[in-house]
Amino acid sequence: MVIPAIDLLSGEVVRLYKGDYRSKTVYSSDPAKLAGEFREMGAKLLHVVDLDGAKNSSPRNREAIKRISEVLPVQVGGGIRDEETIDSYLEIAERVILGTAAVKNPAFARDMILKKGAERIVVGVDVKNGKVATSGWLEDSGADYLEFIEQLKEFGTRYIIVTDIERDGALSSPNWDMYDRIAGINVIVSGGVSCDADILRAGKYCGVIVGKAYYEGKVDLKKWLKG
Repeated sequence: MVIPAIDLLSGEVVRLYKGDYRSKTVYSSDPAKLAGEFREMGAKLLHVVDLDGAKNSSPRNREAIKRISEVLPVQVGGGIRDEETIDSYLEIAERVILGTAAVKNPAFARDMILKKGAERIVVGVDVKNGKVATSGWLEDSGADYLEFIEQLKEFGTRYIIVTDIERDGALSSPNWDMYDRIAGINVIVSGGVSCDADILRAGKYCGVIVGKAYYEGKVDLKKWLKG
């Protein structure tokens, strides 16, 4: 599945460069309208991240996300740290993404996967220099990404979104070596997609998230979404 990405910062659609909040590019001030454009292209799911929420440990853009979800189904992440927030988002989203909460409290992630269902609780694994980053990519957890993924598999996790932070927003192609080391779990490729060839290569995995490459005119999403 090709999944368009909408990253929200102060209600606007932005892309960061390698996770740096100081290097943002604004692409739209109307995320719901943009979601409608993706729907017209044939998108079935949107990847939506609340960057303010990720940085501040609690949701900041829920109303904007709700408006987006009224246009297209979403998988949403950013600042989701407790069951109350998960339940709130599951009212409007197809999937909820746990990131920092899963790294800092694996037992919580395990319980939520069992309780809410593996189809609806996705785990985001954000990698920098082989280690899992947390808190909007601003902190190094010290956890090896492969060891963490093995733990997630034991929990019954069905989907993981794996991002190489050094590739994200850089249009430098995904870190294929990193993905090839992951086995036994459904991987969604995220970070670095730069051209049609990258989307094609991602076909061996269960999904690919496309953001900046579309916004910068490097790929024709309509072709992939209709296909």
